[in-house]
Amino acid sequence: MSKKELYIIRHGQTDYNKKRIIQGSGVDSDLNDRGRQQAAMFYDKYGAMDFDLVISSRLKRSYQTVEPFLKKNKLPYQSTPLINEICWGVHEGKEGNLFLKKAYEEMINEWSVGNFDVSLEGAESARELSDRVTRFVRYISSLPEERILICTHGRTLRCLMCVMKGQHLREMESYSHDNTGLFLAEQLSDFHFILENDTSHIIH
Repeated sequence: MSKKELYIIRHGQTDYNKKRIIQGSGVDSDLNDRGRQQAAMFYDKYGAMDFDLVISSRLKRSYQTVEPFLKKNKLPYQSTPLINEICWGVHEGKEGNLFLKKAYEEMINEWSVGNFDVSLEGAESARELSDRVTRFVRYISSLPEERILICTHGRTLRCLMCVMKGQHLREMESYSHDNTGLFLAEQLSDFHFILENDTSHIIH
């Protein structure tokens, strides 16, 4: 098997991020001005890379983040719901409040002791998220392309890290994910991470 390089990023900022409103897979928001700026800065640093393929989720904020690579470099592109953000159910589109925060914290506590089938009302569970992320990892491992740019979402990225590293899902909470933060992995048989949440391309 030839070496594969995976450049995995979280999407750029949206107004929902800025206002701390829950998005999930049910809110298909656009990047805001800062998010477009972050995407442009990421392209400025990595636009000269010879990517064989670009993959995003089906959500606009993910596509818009990698759009400069597609418009300027005309790279092969795929989108897949396998790396959409987790569905947060009835919490989506709502600003944080004490009730929502309490429900979220209780769910995270359940996940921390291995109860991965617990979910918020109408939402995906950690196990359901892990199942589709695992399918995605198997898919990209089967591709002939060797250098792939992937754009996804915060919770999905946390889960993706655990799956790719063979870690317990309890470890999801240990990963930070800034907008356009880069996770760079090499794969021979296993995945080896060179960068995690690297934001050196961002000018503040």
